Amino acid sequence: MAISLIIGLGNPGRQYEGTRHNVGFMLLDHMALAEGVVFRTEPKFQAHLAKLPDGTLLMKPQTFMNLSGRSVRQLLGFYKWDIENILVAYDDVALPLGHLRFREKGSAGGHNGIKSLIEHLGGDGFPRLKMGIGGVKEGGGLTGHVLGKFAPDETETLQNMLATAHEAVQLSRSQGIALASNRFNTPRTKPTPKHEDEPQIRRSDCPDNEEPRGQHG
Repeated sequence: MAISLIIGLGNPGRQYEGTRHNVGFMLLDHMALAEGVVFRTEPKFQAHLAKLPDGTLLMKPQTFMNLSGRSVRQLLGFYKWDIENILVAYDDVALPLGHLRFREKGSAGGHNGIKSLIEHLGGDGFPRLKMGIGGVKEGGGLTGHVLGKFAPDETETLQNMLATAHEAVQLSRSQGIALASNRFNTPRTKPTPKHEDEPQIRRSDCPDNEEPRGQHG
């Protein structure tokens, strides 16, 4: 099914710019710059939107990560798109920095943004692209890790990942998720240890009862 909407997940606000949790935003910024399009604030959808030359929309929800599904549901309802028409790009601590993995559907896997999408869209049958941000270093906490910024010696790997992810998304749009998966999914490595329970991360990420704080970021 054709991809009509590409969603990058992240948290709005300057304090979150450049953090690991915002690689979804970073990918869409990379794509917009390469395609020569500009994001505009759309309060109706609580999002920043940009339109690619072929009409595909890029979307950065501005509701904070835990409420991303609210924004996406509003946009899908307006355009009457199915969840199979979207592609969601987001961070994954279970993948080493620079690694990519497409999935056509699946559980939230501990990610609050994906959990919100599943709750608001009524199912998990939407394609997604996971981008590796690396696991927590020994002695560190998961919340501090995902809300922390990349180290200077990680910058080159990050930029290479964003460029490769852009190429991967382009292939998925033209020839499908299955083919893009075969070409760009990084081979599995040993499992990453589980560090913290999801509820702890969710509270630090953004409280469930916190309302959106404006269209910035």
